[in-house]
Amino acid sequence: MEIKAIRTEADYLAALQEVSVLIELDPFVDSAEGERLDVLGTLVQAYEAKHYPIDPPDPIDAIKFRMEQSGMTVKDLVPYIGPLNRVYEVMSYKRSLSLSMIRRLSQGLKIPAEVLIRESELAAA
Repeated sequence: MEIKAIRTEADYLAALQEVSVLIELDPFVDSAEGERLDVLGTLVQAYEAKHYPIDPPDPIDAIKFRMEQSGMTVKDLVPYIGPLNRVYEVMSYKRSLSLSMIRRLSQGLKIPAEVLIRESELAAA
């Protein structure tokens, strides 16, 4: 099993092609193909993290996404943010999330605190 580091875009594309072929084979984890897929997947992941980093979402976008996933309305945010007028202020970028809001949203809606503590892009503009 000869596997080389992914250093160039060409190496990356070749590795992606091989990963695709291996996925189609659907190998057992402990087979030679399964181990190859595991190693190549790790290398591809490392290359992508370095060359194609994904920024965390805007905090308000993350809240809106979770609301959409859960079928929540703005009124459902009252226990996490406070009175309805405050919810509207936060959701329209007129008020920042406080530490206590971040804690409640993180715990209640399972949104990582690292996402919620970021400054909103629209609020910074």
